[in-house]
Amino acid sequence: MAPTNLSPIPVRISPGRRLPQLFVGLVLYGVSTGLQIEAALGLSPWDVLHEALHKITGLSFGTVTALASLVVLLCWIPIRQRPGLGTVANVLLVSSSVDLTLWLAPTPSNMVTRIVLMVVAVALNGLATAAYIGVRLGPGPRDGLMTGIASKTGYSIRWVRTGIEVIVLASGWLLGGTVGVGTLLYGLTIGPLAQAFLPLVTWRPQAEAKIGH
Repeated sequence: MAPTNLSPIPVRISPGRRLPQLFVGLVLYGVSTGLQIEAALGLSPWDVLHEALHKITGLSFGTVTALASLVVLLCWIPIRQRPGLGTVANVLLVSSSVDLTLWLAPTPSNMVTRIVLMVVAVALNGLATAAYIGVRLGPGPRDGLMTGIASKTGYSIRWVRTGIEVIVLASGWLLGGTVGVGTLLYGLTIGPLAQAFLPLVTWRPQAEAKIGH
């Protein structure tokens, strides 16, 4: 069973795999986002908004993602969320790896390749999400907003996340972001995928302490 409490835990013993896993997970998250953009079959709700702002402002996708993250972090203040190392790393690594992927990855020319790329991107995003959440070094800006609102209002995380993503998706679509079958695939599978990967990549203090002995 995947852990339910993934709040930041102070590092009392050697970080071991935690920092490398955090950084790799965040880079893979950015790579998966870049691949989904290249597939051009629909993006995750937040990335629909990011793409729309990218088109409007002319800034790179990664830059828009980072700036949006900073705005979301400002929303943490009234709900008294505290960032961790993972929060800061999320802003820096995801945005830079998205732009690098878009620069390096070729744009597919046929539908079969685009579909394969979309499926690979969503699966990789699920693994990356589990990897960076599982180290328990602080949530990403958007995850922290979700859990913070849920904590303050008493609503379930499921309903808070749904409400936020519906608003974000609608805003992004109205502004010109790409919504498609990839958006639906992401929405239906990202939760189960992350849940399936979490037991494999979650850091457990007790297990690491035993290894240290």
